[in-house]
Amino acid sequence: MNVQDIEKEHANLFAIDKNLDRLIKRVELLSYLNPLNTEKEKQRFFSSKYTEEPVFKYPKKKFNAFKLQRLLFSHKLEKIEDDDIRALYQSIIYYYANMVQCAEAIGEKKKFYYNSLRLYGTPKQKDVDNARFILHIKNENGSKPSEKKYTSTDAKAYFEDFVERYNFPLNIKLSTSIAADAMVSNSTQTLFIKKNARFNDNQLKTLANHEIGVHMVTTFNGLSQPLRIFSNGFPKNVETQEGLAVFSEYMSGALTLDRLKILAYRVIAADSLIKGFSFADTFDLLHGQYKLDRDKAFIITLRIHRGGGFTKDYLYLTGLKKIYEHYKSGASLSPMLTGKVSIEWLDSIQKLQNLGLAGTSTHITDSFSDTKNTTPAIDFILQNLR
Repeated sequence: MNVQDIEKEHANLFAIDKNLDRLIKRVELLSYLNPLNTEKEKQRFFSSKYTEEPVFKYPKKKFNAFKLQRLLFSHKLEKIEDDDIRALYQSIIYYYANMVQCAEAIGEKKKFYYNSLRLYGTPKQKDVDNARFILHIKNENGSKPSEKKYTSTDAKAYFEDFVERYNFPLNIKLSTSIAADAMVSNSTQTLFIKKNARFNDNQLKTLANHEIGVHMVTTFNGLSQPLRIFSNGFPKNVETQEGLAVFSEYMSGALTLDRLKILAYRVIAADSLIKGFSFADTFDLLHGQYKLDRDKAFIITLRIHRGGGFTKDYLYLTGLKKIYEHYKSGASLSPMLTGKVSIEWLDSIQKLQNLGLAGTSTHITDSFSDTKNTTPAIDFILQNLR
């Protein structure tokens, strides 16, 4: 059966999917969540001896939350005949309705935090225990990271060279308003690099395998799918996508104990939110008690407290654990590269493929072909996470 016949047979599904695509593209949460005045507030916080809470400013929202939610729930899902596919799209609508609420509440403290909890949850005790387990492991030989000798312009050139192994275009822009050193915008197929950031050799390798090797791969794979929800994202796709991205770091040999500890600190910081910690309290926990470098402590605290309390970052470690176990079971990772999908919906992806409603992955993360990790401590950690 050709594409036209499949679309005709499933006309109601394609109509709903197309309309959802039009609505969902208006809200990419992270584009609204990165503060516009990070550096200014960082200096003010440091000058106050870590006592004055930063006051972050955020981009103006370009959508009407109430109208958007009403339109999301106006879809007549009963017209989707298949029970499993209907259940998937029902979950998708609830997921994006929660995301709209979350985006609307950015900067409104508790209101945003509770909406964030609905989207991402909060670390469980076993997640906190895993983080503490990682933080108690000592670096062998007291190794220190190499010099950060590369500028954002150097990084841009490195990524342009790296992407040549994949058959898709790479749009790169320098930015002064992102919390991470680099991030992918799914909606614009753009890799943003923090303009004033500096990088060492392993950081470039890590970011290339994380951002391009997974996030860009799943972006372009999603765009090639018949159904646009593969591009916009399934429910709970963040945990799976970040797990795949960190696993790509591991497989490429770029994942270090220091990097795992950063992911562990994020879990500790996310856990501090549910304990009622303020920005200064979380910073003191990381910098004062765990003795983390103050710049790293500030960035982690910012990532967790932006918007009013954003718990997403604990999912990097839980996602890595799930992907590692999936890989060790002998199962293929390819279905999770078909777009912005989640491990919980693998059966639905298989069904969509069987019906001709989804294709296999056009691009495959090249690091997944062979394990290049040579650090026994990393394997020991991944094997012993609870």
